[in-house]
Amino acid sequence: MSKRMFLIPAAFILFILFFTVFGERGLLHIQHLNKEKDELQKQAEVLKVENDRLRREIEALKTDHRYLESIARRDFGLVRPNEIVYQFPKAGTSVGPQGVANTGAAGAGGKESTKE
Repeated sequence: MSKRMFLIPAAFILFILFFTVFGERGLLHIQHLNKEKDELQKQAEVLKVENDRLRREIEALKTDHRYLESIARRDFGLVRPNEIVYQFPKAGTSVGPQGVANTGAAGAGGKESTKE
């Protein structure tokens, strides 16, 4: 009878311990949630930095004319009136008989533009 009195509380303690560690609100689940929370906080910090960068760029686009001009020149190849743009072949390309860069792709010649 004394063994039985020992086994019943021991089984009850093991039952509670099992759910404390492995249950829906157990230690392992809490550890997993903390790890996920840390990852989400890191991701939120990265997004905040990106948002700040984009806000600065939006402000520059609204107010800084030199920044707009640099984008127009770089991305769209625009030039000022009476400005001549010289484009040299990139390393590894050959120049054809008319002085146009030959990149090996059909129709891909050097881009020369003048605007008057």
